[in-house]
Amino acid sequence: MLKVKVLTVFPEMFPGFLGYSLTGKALEEQKWQLEAVNIRDYAFDKHKSVDDTPCGGGAGMIMRPDVLGRAIKANHTGGRIVYMSPKGRPLTQKLVREFSREEALTFVCGRFEGIDERVIEAFGIEEISIGDYILTGGEQAAQIMLDAIIRLLPGVLGNEASLEDESFEKELLEYPQYTRPVEWEGRSVPEILLSGHHQKIADWRKEQAEIATKARRPDLFKKYLDSKNS
Repeated sequence: MLKVKVLTVFPEMFPGFLGYSLTGKALEEQKWQLEAVNIRDYAFDKHKSVDDTPCGGGAGMIMRPDVLGRAIKANHTGGRIVYMSPKGRPLTQKLVREFSREEALTFVCGRFEGIDERVIEAFGIEEISIGDYILTGGEQAAQIMLDAIIRLLPGVLGNEASLEDESFEKELLEYPQYTRPVEWEGRSVPEILLSGHHQKIADWRKEQAEIATKARRPDLFKKYLDSKNS
């Protein structure tokens, strides 16, 4: 069972959408465990302050190292510590799969202009980004990352074989998908998918995945070509 701790100033935001659908069912079945910890509980003053002005000046506020460090020390009992940050390395399916093999994960959800750099250095925190944009806080990003991780845990998906053909699993985007009715508003399902010829269908899907990846994600397509040639 994956044990997850989330350090946040808004613990009420969890489990959020993770409490629904497959991730919610997996939580009920104890395939993973969640504890949301309020960082304000580790503040030193009666106002429960967790932030202060940035040294050197500048806009916004920074999460204090003494408060956040105190919260981490009290709650981190093992496993990797993740800080959701636009400065972090990009979250990829390969990285998601790596995290899904962990027994315990601790997420630090930043607010304001971020957290004191010394906390990152002191605890060896890994910075992860879900994209080149800014959110109001790390909670949303942490939930997205957790959703990607939890669905890979054993027994969470009904048909785990479906994971093999998903986008990014083989450095390719997924091929186009179709279902009934065969005819809809003048558009038809490709005949090859109705042929019953499994090898021809597999070849068509691979070709379509290559075409889509080359057109939409040339960076990913280059990785795909490199992996084929290596």
